[in-house]
Amino acid sequence: MLMPKRVKRRKQFRGSMKGKATRGNVLAYGEYGIIATEPAWVKSNQIEAARVAMTRYIKRGGKVWIKIFPDKPVTTKPLGTRMGSGKGAVEYWVAVVKPGRVMFEIAGVPEETAKEALRLATHKLPVKCKIVSKADLEGGAS
Repeated sequence: MLMPKRVKRRKQFRGSMKGKATRGNVLAYGEYGIIATEPAWVKSNQIEAARVAMTRYIKRGGKVWIKIFPDKPVTTKPLGTRMGSGKGAVEYWVAVVKPGRVMFEIAGVPEETAKEALRLATHKLPVKCKIVSKADLEGGAS
């Protein structure tokens, strides 16, 4: 699973996910990508599942970039524990994803292969996504 090697503080506040993504909202490396259309927390095991689904489908051809990293710790208290006595232990790590964020990119494979691989990956993610190509984004900008 993805997680930071070390962090400044062990536990974080929950924070808010308002607004659109201002960083990481363009295809920087690949030809095709997955863009989030709603805000969500994406767990490290969901990122890994999407990566495995893509790489299995493209049969180790091409290249896949993961553009999100789970750097936010989420804590939970054990079941059956009374309120109080501090914050719970870190249970898992999440990446905060805002609308417009490019989560995965892919290159080096034919268009239909790339689109199908990305479609399989979107089923593993807890957020509504859109599959885009570099041509789509450049056409929309001009």
